[in-house]
Amino acid sequence: MQLTVNGQLINIEADPQMPLLWALRDLAGLKGTKFGCGVAACGACTVLIDGVPTRSCVTPVGDVAGEVTTIEGIGTPESLHVVQQAWIDEQVPQCGYCQSGQILAAVALLAERPNPSDADIDEAMSGNLCRCGTYPRIRAAIRRAAGAREV
Repeated sequence: MQLTVNGQLINIEADPQMPLLWALRDLAGLKGTKFGCGVAACGACTVLIDGVPTRSCVTPVGDVAGEVTTIEGIGTPESLHVVQQAWIDEQVPQCGYCQSGQILAAVALLAERPNPSDADIDEAMSGNLCRCGTYPRIRAAIRRAAGAREV
């Protein structure tokens, strides 16, 4: 099968029922997407498909229609995505395990709502769990990325 991942067409030889997560990690070599729970409950495996946050651990690779964006596809070491830079500026990561999914969910939120309210942020991020509990920093980073000021 062919997938468009981070703007590039790639060939994947896999069972169509293989979860997208494993196709990305094991076949495409993109290790930024993390395995967390395997049942779409934690958000560590979140990728964007045509800009929509999608749990790659339960999405069969054969069902993917559209462009897949992983954490590797939103910025470069030389030019971080505005959300990645906000994550650094607000010192969001603790263990960092959930961060790729959190960041991609935030990118999708800001694409849909460029200046989200706290309620918008809480709703959009509610499915992405952070064991370290950095939720106030996540909210601050999203506000920073949106260019909003704390009141």
